[in-house]
Amino acid sequence: MTDLPATGMKLETMAADPTRVDLRVIAGFVTHGARVLDVGCGDGHLMELLTEEKNVDSRGIEISQKGVNETVARGLSVIQGDADRDLGFYPDKAFDFAILSQTLQATGNPRTVLEEMLRIGRKAIISFPNFGHWRIRRQFILQGRMPITKNLPYSWYDTPNIHFCTIRDFIMLADEVNANIEQAVALYGNGRRMSRRAPWTIWNLFSEQAVFVMSDGSS
Repeated sequence: MTDLPATGMKLETMAADPTRVDLRVIAGFVTHGARVLDVGCGDGHLMELLTEEKNVDSRGIEISQKGVNETVARGLSVIQGDADRDLGFYPDKAFDFAILSQTLQATGNPRTVLEEMLRIGRKAIISFPNFGHWRIRRQFILQGRMPITKNLPYSWYDTPNIHFCTIRDFIMLADEVNANIEQAVALYGNGRRMSRRAPWTIWNLFSEQAVFVMSDGSS
């Protein structure tokens, strides 16, 4: 299993920040002036954050017309497109960072999308909800139903998420596609970061979501 390099990041709580907690973590990994592709950019909130705080050259791709309209209204550059079909049009290493926040589980072919993210960006940043969290396991055991949580708020019949995964699942996928995990953050509670010294099994059981910074290990 892939070893986790030291992150050098402090444990902290970001509950007072109205920005979605994983977006704050992602912004902390992006360097000033970087070229950024935000895949599944939604309303453009992350792109706006990175533009204001990191002066990045950002581009977005978003499948929903509503999201495209909202991103354009922020004065940002976005095209309507599908991560499952359209990432192949981008050249190799066209961006310093290719970002996929809370979207991987909503794609039709997560492995292909991850491979494309690693090809397009010098680094790929991926965040996703952890389906291995103990509350989710408890709902399965006690209620025998698909769980609904703060990070997975949809009922089974109207969810956009079609490929749920745990942190352990994601690490195994990273190994399969020969990706280097350079940094990682596991989040629990109100944006608290789990100790990087904790084993993967603890992250998998107690973290609600995770953010991984990766690079292509085959290049």
